[in-house]
Parts: sequence; structure tokens; C-alpha cells
Amino acid sequence: MNPRLAAARALAAVLSGKASLNSSLPAQLDKVEDRDRGLTQDLAFGTARWQPRLDLLAAQLLQKPFKAADADVQALLLIGLYQLFYTRIPAHAAIGETVGCADKLKKPWAKGLLNAVLRRAQRDGEAMLADMERDPVVRTAHPRWLQKALKAFWPDQWEAICAANNAHPPMILRVNRRHHSRDGYLKLLADAGVQALACAYSRDGIVLAEPRDVRGLPGFAEGWISVQDEAAQLAADLLDLAPGQRVLDACCAPGGKTCHVLEAQAGLSHVVAIDLEAKRLVRVRENLDRLKLDAELIACDARDTASWWDGKPFQRILLDAPCSATGVIRRHPDIKLTRQAEDIAPLAALQGELLDALWPTLEVGGMLLYATCSSLPTENTEVIGAFLARTPGARELDLATEAGLRQAHGRQLLAQEGGHDGFYYAKLIKIAASRG
Repeated sequence: MNPRLAAARALAAVLSGKASLNSSLPAQLDKVEDRDRGLTQDLAFGTARWQPRLDLLAAQLLQKPFKAADADVQALLLIGLYQLFYTRIPAHAAIGETVGCADKLKKPWAKGLLNAVLRRAQRDGEAMLADMERDPVVRTAHPRWLQKALKAFWPDQWEAICAANNAHPPMILRVNRRHHSRDGYLKLLADAGVQALACAYSRDGIVLAEPRDVRGLPGFAEGWISVQDEAAQLAADLLDLAPGQRVLDACCAPGGKTCHVLEAQAGLSHVVAIDLEAKRLVRVRENLDRLKLDAELIACDARDTASWWDGKPFQRILLDAPCSATGVIRRHPDIKLTRQAEDIAPLAALQGELLDALWPTLEVGGMLLYATCSSLPTENTEVIGAFLARTPGARELDLATEAGLRQAHGRQLLAQEGGHDGFYYAKLIKIAASRG
């Protein structure tokens, strides 16, 4: 299959609100030649990354918007624009190959439209975009609701956040301290001719100078390393793990933090890792098996403790709560298309429900680490503040890290170009059982 057609079909599912790229793209990648997989992925993710900007340009170029049934043609146009402005693909190839895909969609009427619009974009697009730069949606390539939210919450940092969100993320490794120290593994990389540096905040983190196939790095198959962003790596040490503890990892998929917890403290008595969907736990089990680690995996709604909790209290709980994922847009740029302003309040309500449900499973004297990959205080410091206000037996503890910015509650990490993702942490201790 033509890589442009494959990317358009994956992107059309996102534009129609039916899927994310993580769910729609793999099936399309299976249909293209191996040599075209990288191009297909770049076309899909790159177009999603710049979609807010490209979509406004397309609206200027078109006489009328596409019908809902023609999301695939809309996706083709956006992919054509992406090639013209953000790749080194020659314009004649970008236009010709993209226009030719209309026949495969069984929409030959679209060929003339796509050809005319893309050729005008080739001729006038740069000047049109320059005229549109006054619009912050065009300038930042972020949907208007998110651009406004970031500006309101982070008036001094919002443009840097947007720039980091639009940059390609670095590839960051987590060294398995059961096998090697970070310095020891850095030496292995140097001996293999791989340039890398220690991360600033995670004791196990290494950032590679250039992304590469992790399977070709020393000891990957043996479990010496995993791929995990630096911000996510902070969780294991912030939990203050000790031998003999029972640990709960709520909302655990895909299992990176579960595995890091087990790597960081070999003497834990038991680790329970839960997630809402059984199919998501398959990936968790695969990661555990590669690293030769084990945890009890349970598919359940974490809020329904009667269905999964055995009544034995946990000394540590990690709640990596479902969120808007606005801190990891650079890794999942289709968040710009799939997430809407009206999603945030329900997510904050869910986060509060999870805290309320899990708190009774925590031992008095135990600690709960709350985490999200959101950059929005609505899901972070405001959620923790509300929980503390309604929970007399909860107190906040300081976080032993200099990463991020101190908030009214917890610390907010903002996405850094070449560094960590956007993330949030707050740590709570249970000083008394709930009344009641």
C-alpha cells in the first residue's frame, strides 16, 4: 500500500473521532512495505503534530469544508500539506503521490480538488502562513482551547511548552539497577560507539544523542535497560520503597513504573498492578517477563475495591491517574486532535474518585504517590488540594526532587526540549484512618 494512503486512513480515523493513532496506525503499517513503514509513521504523526496549523491553512485554501464522510480526503490534503512544508520530499512527488491516492479511496472526484489546492499551497502557502502567524493557533500549532489554557496557567512558560510539545522527543533509557549502575551502562554504550548522557533528575536515566532501535543496544533482551521518559522514572524513588512492603500500582499499563518499582527494591513482599482493561495488561506482562520480574496483575476498575482488594493494607500506592496527557503531546501528537476542553472536568472528577476509593486500602503511616502526565493544574494541584480538604487523615509530604516547579500542592514538571516530558507528582501520607 502507498504510505500516504496508509497514513491517511489512520489519520482519518482520528479526525472522525473513532480512534487514536496508537490504535489506528498499527493495522495500516502492516499493509505497507517494510521500507515504507518509517515514512508512513512520519506522515501520520507529523501531520497530527502540525494539524492545528495545517487545518487553518487548508480552510483558507478550500472554498468549503469537507463533509464528515470525506475525512479520508481531508486527511490526504493535510498529509500533502505536511509534506510540502515539513519534509524534504520534492514537491512534485508529494503532490503527485498524494493526489494519486484518491483513486484508491474510490473518490476520483477528489483528484482535481487535491491537485489544485496543493499546487496553490506550493505557490502561495508560505506567504499565507506568514499572514496567519498573528493567530496563536497558527504560531504554536496547538488547538485554541489548549493554547489558551496553557497561557492562562503558565503565562511565563506557555510558549516554551508549546515549542517542546512540537519538538521530536528524545529517546531516554532506564538502566535496570539490578544489573548495572548507570555509569556502568554509560561505559557499555561508549564502548559500543553510542553517544549518551546521564539524565539530570533520574538516577537510572540516560538520554541518547540520537534515537535508535533499542533492540540493538547492549543487553536489551537480557533486561538491562528499558525505554522510559525521565519524568516517569522519578516515581520509583519518590515512593521511598523498603523491604517487606506491599505496593499497589493503580492504572499500571503499560507497566514501566511497575517494572521500575521492582527493579528499585528487590525485597518488596508483594506488588499488585491493576488496570481497567485486560488487553492492556498483556503489555505489562510482556515487560515483566523480559525483565524477569513478577507482579500480580488484575484487570478491574480501581474504584471498585470490593472486586479486587483482599483487605490487606498497602504500605505504598502509586496512582498514575488517567488524565488529558497534555504533558506528552510530543510523543502522542494526535492528543491535539482527540482531546477537547470539555474533557478536563470529567477527568479531574475521575481522579478524585480514584483517590477516594484507594485511600482506605492504604495502611496508616503509608504513602500514596499521585502522578499524571498532564500539564494542567486542574488535574493536578487542584485535585490534590480538594482531596486534602475532604480527607482529615491525609497530609502532604515534600517531594525529594528538584525537578519541576513547586505548586500549592506537589510539583509540576513541564515538557523540556531535549529533556523530560510534562508530568506532575504529589505525595500524601496517611496519619489516621478515615472516620466513619
